[in-house]
Amino acid sequence: MSATPVPRSPRILRRAVLGAACAVASGWARAARPAVLLRFSHVVAPDTPKGQMALRFQSLVHARAGDRIRVEVHPASQFWGDDDEIEALRLGAVEMLAPSLSKFGMAGVPEFEVFDLPYLFADLAQVRRVTQGEVGRGLLQRLGRQQMLGLGFLDNGFKQMSAARPLRTPADYRGLRVRVQASRVLGEQVRALGAQPVVLPFGETQRALASGVVDAAENPLSNFLTQGLAALQPHITLTQHGYLGYAVVSHPRFWASLQPADRELLSTALAEALAHGNRLAAELDAMALATLRRTPGLQVHGLTPAERSALRRHLQTVYDGFQRSLGSALLTDVQRALDQR
Repeated sequence: MSATPVPRSPRILRRAVLGAACAVASGWARAARPAVLLRFSHVVAPDTPKGQMALRFQSLVHARAGDRIRVEVHPASQFWGDDDEIEALRLGAVEMLAPSLSKFGMAGVPEFEVFDLPYLFADLAQVRRVTQGEVGRGLLQRLGRQQMLGLGFLDNGFKQMSAARPLRTPADYRGLRVRVQASRVLGEQVRALGAQPVVLPFGETQRALASGVVDAAENPLSNFLTQGLAALQPHITLTQHGYLGYAVVSHPRFWASLQPADRELLSTALAEALAHGNRLAAELDAMALATLRRTPGLQVHGLTPAERSALRRHLQTVYDGFQRSLGSALLTDVQRALDQR
């Protein structure tokens, strides 16, 4: 008589799969291992700012280290997706990631959800006053609490809303199911507009929109374009309501295992790749907007100053909730950085 399988939780199953993957990867590495093997996994397409940054990093490392250091880039959730990439890093199945900042809240560093606050930043110059200053350095250091080493920030751009109708006023959102990342701030933002947040990995967004699981989504224009969402969402509204960026992270144990010269080489290459990606972010956003305006069947809507102000006032409760949860000190530090010239 065969034994009845013991039910296992999804988390336990996922850890088992990751453990097996680590063992397999270790076997591959022993078969033909360079001095340093660095697997860089991410969830977006190669022709996005993050995808291009990763490829530039790979190219720079190869040019300076040859075959002695091999960077393998795995885009578009080939191996790890939004729901398991951080755990893969912690278990050693990958050496480098660039998760969106929204994900670090649920990974145990809720301070990163400050980047999800609606209408916090006016432009990318303001974002960089935070990410490239004392506040940004402090946030990267806090990742060490959760077995992650923060190496730098990368822009994608500002998010816009897409749906089957224009989303100009709070009333337009009522009753919609909106795909968001797993962020408490983003969930509160959607609920404040009278809609229902639906947390889904980025790689499942297109399928969820096509099947009607969700009605709307928020994305930078480059993601909207490269994911082919124009065929599913006939209206995109230029709300520019929130920022989407990434933090490049590694595992402290892997980073400490490197020779000092290799650590310096990788750090320098990454800094140059991040600068390249940040330049591309603004360029690709403008190119994506021009392409989308020419896309048949898609209507691009701008907001009037009055409509934008109305949305901002409606979303003030999100700030109140954030400060109740984390206090006011971080938001005060961010505002001080934004006020600098």
